[in-house]
Amino acid sequence: PTPDEVDAFLADAAPDAWERVVDRLLASPRYGEHQARHWLDVVRYADSNGLDENIAHGIAWRYRDWVIAAFNRDEPFDAFLRAHLAGDLLVEEGMPEERRHELLTATGFLAMGPKVLAEGDQEKLLADIIDEQIDTVGKAFLGLSLGCARCHDHKFDPVSQADYYALAGVFKSTTTMESLARIAKWHENEVATAAERARHDEHAARVAAHKSTIDGFLAATRAGLAAADSAAAATGSAPAAEIPEDRFPDDAKARLAGLREELKGLEGTLPALATAMGVKEGTATEARIAHRGSHLALGRRVPRGVPVVLEIERPFAPPPAGSGRKELAAWLTDPRHPLTARVFVNRVWRWHFGRGIVPSTDNFGFQGEAPTNQPLLDWLAREFVESGWSVKHLHRLILASRTWRLSSDEATSPTRARRSEEHTSELQSRVDISYAVFCLKK
Repeated sequence: PTPDEVDAFLADAAPDAWERVVDRLLASPRYGEHQARHWLDVVRYADSNGLDENIAHGIAWRYRDWVIAAFNRDEPFDAFLRAHLAGDLLVEEGMPEERRHELLTATGFLAMGPKVLAEGDQEKLLADIIDEQIDTVGKAFLGLSLGCARCHDHKFDPVSQADYYALAGVFKSTTTMESLARIAKWHENEVATAAERARHDEHAARVAAHKSTIDGFLAATRAGLAAADSAAAATGSAPAAEIPEDRFPDDAKARLAGLREELKGLEGTLPALATAMGVKEGTATEARIAHRGSHLALGRRVPRGVPVVLEIERPFAPPPAGSGRKELAAWLTDPRHPLTARVFVNRVWRWHFGRGIVPSTDNFGFQGEAPTNQPLLDWLAREFVESGWSVKHLHRLILASRTWRLSSDEATSPTRARRSEEHTSELQSRVDISYAVFCLKK
């Protein structure tokens, strides 16, 4: 805050002074940028692939800007997450152009990240890419180290190798890379506007017309030479199409060179259509369990699915001809899912307080740290879902609490410490009651 903002706040004695500050900051465009920096760290955003060749992701910024805009408009987190995994599958006929581009751009989440693009073994490269996607999805959305099950059943959490390859089938049925040949090239979705497309098509038509002009000039020149040959010879001459250009008269050669130079200029100024890193549907397939994680030692096939320990009433049934990403995203954002909302509210708590209710924010498994207040975590997650997955509502809830507004020296005074204990006891009672109601509802 600027000195003037501090003075204005200290001079404001209205009961809702703090709430108005919170609302003002949440409405600022800077809020989306600040929040996006946290999220981009979670999803391993970078402007290059970071490994071997460290090739620049020249258009990764489109995903970054989409994240900023999504937080600023308070896009519901469940919709935000679904776009990450299956934005391309959520595009509908007649959808506004801007929303279509947002959904396609969101899938850049799966395309970016550390990938060894110079790997000569294409099967290994594909397996490594899928592994990186599963590992990121597991940590970012579920707080689980799913990548550990690539080579063997998870040594600590109830996630089997079969669970891992059930998820691998979903991403193996997805096209992340246009080419796996060295150097591998990621897929890009077109996100050009209607006006950009019209300018591109108009220019492309001029290029095509100029090529036709060149073809016509070549045909006419060769036809003239063929006619002259036929008149000068007692027998028929070679077909016009076979007459080489080095037989053209000097003026024809000069004219042809000029036309080709003009074509080169037109092709060089063809407006590029905007694209965004992303994925698209591939050929539906089921992954095979790789012994010790090696693509050279494959075992039985595993139907596409989710970890058995996390199954909920919503059945996971990927379409026979689809990847299953849309169904995976729906499973992750089902209000009954035991982890998704808890993992995210815990991240927000950490971003505010410096330490999560579960201190190991990326690991809710047995090797992670236990929650310091399980009922509070459960209550916040339920409140978050019931608010419509509103991230701004979650911020307001935390920032309006006395817990957040306590001074760092609150416990130095015996009187303050006693009041703090009384308030904490009262808050715990309220959370306990809310948690009991939540359990009864379940």
